[in-house]
Amino acid sequence: MEEFSGTTAQLDFGRSTSLGSNPAIQIRSNATTTPGLRYKNLGKSGLRVSNVGLGTWPIFSPGVSEEQAEAILRLAVDSGINLFDLSEAHSGTRAEIELGKIIQKAGWKRTSFVITTKIYWSTKSEERGLSRKHIIESVQASLQRLQLPYIDVILVHKADSMCPMEEIVRAMNYVISQGWSMYWGTARWSPVEIMEAYTNCRQFNCVTPIVEQSEYHMFCREKAELYLPEMYNKIGVGFMAWGPLSMCLGDAQNGEKLWIPKGSLKSKSQSYSWIEDEVNKEVSARSSTRPHCSVHISVLFFLFSVHLAVMLHLRKDPQDEARRLYDKARDISNLAEKLGCNAVQLSIAWSLKHEPVQCLLLGATSPEQLHQSLQALQLLPRLSTGVMLEIERILENKPVRPPPISTLALRESGVPCGAESPKEEDISMGEEQKESQKISFCEIQ
Repeated sequence: MEEFSGTTAQLDFGRSTSLGSNPAIQIRSNATTTPGLRYKNLGKSGLRVSNVGLGTWPIFSPGVSEEQAEAILRLAVDSGINLFDLSEAHSGTRAEIELGKIIQKAGWKRTSFVITTKIYWSTKSEERGLSRKHIIESVQASLQRLQLPYIDVILVHKADSMCPMEEIVRAMNYVISQGWSMYWGTARWSPVEIMEAYTNCRQFNCVTPIVEQSEYHMFCREKAELYLPEMYNKIGVGFMAWGPLSMCLGDAQNGEKLWIPKGSLKSKSQSYSWIEDEVNKEVSARSSTRPHCSVHISVLFFLFSVHLAVMLHLRKDPQDEARRLYDKARDISNLAEKLGCNAVQLSIAWSLKHEPVQCLLLGATSPEQLHQSLQALQLLPRLSTGVMLEIERILENKPVRPPPISTLALRESGVPCGAESPKEEDISMGEEQKESQKISFCEIQ
């Protein structure tokens, strides 16, 4: 369920868009509510949030002053954004403290905005995990820093393999029953972990999670497009996305564009991800042999894609992979120019175009940066079927489920359950070889 924040008369795009046209998107700085902003139910709950939320870790980063952070938040509220996402792992405790001060100063009604904050990580290594003790203490500390009577949605940031799922869901149910939070959800959980939590909630009569927060952009699609819609249809878990600004290009001295990994830029606080740590090691190892580059960064909120990080972690050829990803990013930039926008706006609009995304988190370090990102909402009517097909042709990474293989087929091919699926040449082997494999397989059993 969703609703428009304004009327369609506000959206004036002129002629229809084709890949060959270059109409410019008009900036409407005098609009009180951003054209194209919608409000959707988060999961299958009754909580309605704007389809664009504000991620606060770049807003409260060390390089942003308190006055500038307040200006960004006021612009977000004036634009119709009603969701603010916090995380101690990204910006420490400063974000909650500063946001609480700004809310008190502005005098916003508590019913007019939605606060989501995360638990699990902590700036102190001994204070992390999902024990009942840590969950309750973390929630109480967040309430004190925010100076609020309750938090709308508490997100469990990563599952804890050392803590029983029953303890986690019972603790979250207790937090909600005490009135400290209205809902709870997950962040960076696998579909199996989400289903396990849901099953435990049903078994012990606890409140179920309503949302999963996960990465989603042009180079990270499998979980969001294949599995989270299934979670929504089966158990009502919605999808809050982050990371739409996945492309970061720089200029070398010879004029050639470079693809810069996420780990090579230190605009984010200390990493809590093993993937990012691996990327940092790979980049530092190669930095001594790479020529000096003078880099001009055009976008600095959510940088690059975990896709390249995974390739580096798996020790595939990083140069070829980086070149291939750069070629795709260049083609996306060229397409954005034809559409009369920039690659950042096209990336945001592309993420919002997918129906499973109920809320897309954006970050900014200045009001101008947030204003430019919000203009991507006006691009949504231009993303016709032809444009989306052109983007798919450029990316060539649409996730597809592997074809199911029945247990009977595995037995006939002589492959035990849980082993690798039979290869094509194995399936086409002669009947005598198949019969011999059957006999050997029976002997093993």
